[in-house]
Amino acid sequence: MYRKGLILLPVLIVLFIISLSAAGGVFYLYQKECAQNVKLQGQIVELENRQRLTIGQLEESKKIATDLELKLQEAKSRMDSLAGELTVEKSAHAETSNKLEQFKADLSKQKSLREDLENRLNQVQDDSKQIKEQIKIMQQQKVALEKKIKNLEIGADGVELGKVVVNPEVLQPANDAAQAQLKIADKKINATDAKASKVAKNQQPFLAKGLEGKVMIVNKEFNFVVINLGSKDKVSVGDEFLVSRADKPIGDLKIEKVHEFMSAAGFGAELKDLIKENDKVTQKIK
Repeated sequence: MYRKGLILLPVLIVLFIISLSAAGGVFYLYQKECAQNVKLQGQIVELENRQRLTIGQLEESKKIATDLELKLQEAKSRMDSLAGELTVEKSAHAETSNKLEQFKADLSKQKSLREDLENRLNQVQDDSKQIKEQIKIMQQQKVALEKKIKNLEIGADGVELGKVVVNPEVLQPANDAAQAQLKIADKKINATDAKASKVAKNQQPFLAKGLEGKVMIVNKEFNFVVINLGSKDKVSVGDEFLVSRADKPIGDLKIEKVHEFMSAAGFGAELKDLIKENDKVTQKIK
């Protein structure tokens, strides 16, 4: 019995040592596992923090991307608008260029017309000078003839002869021709100015003065008329007259040349086929 106890004691001691060793190993492993768990928990927390930071950065990046997308769309819209404006500007530029070319052509035509009219005017002025010279010569002849007639009023026998007067109608054809040439020159000058200054103007309301007359001559080639009112009626250059027929208005005239008993007035192209001789004219005032 005693011997069995001695045998069991070492065995128990060995078993106790083994148990202590096993317990120590288990405790060591437990401590190691706890340290590993703590480390892993720290890493998990760090990863979660990084994840939250990454999510925040991702959200910020999404916002930035959205803003950039909106700006891109706005830039595209602006580019489309600018492209449309550029197209309109190109069209306007082309239209302006065409108008400029047309204006140049019209200006060249007007210059050619003015040169032609100036040449005609020079010719008329030369003719007028010649007529004036003829009138001067005929007036001198008239004076000489009147002197001769005066000397013959009393005869050699003391009988008084009937008084003879030189009829001024002898010179009337030359005077009429000269006046006609001068009037034609005036009309051509006025017609040239009227054609060279086709500028639109705003129409304003007028009231009639009461001074009335009529159209005597209509010249459709140069767009002017001659009316039977002149400086004796206190008509001045720039005065405007209303043309009417049967109390119905037709259009407006503007005085461009004034003589004593008549005046020349220009009119717009729209009246060319409307105005007629004997139409009534009434002076206008603003």
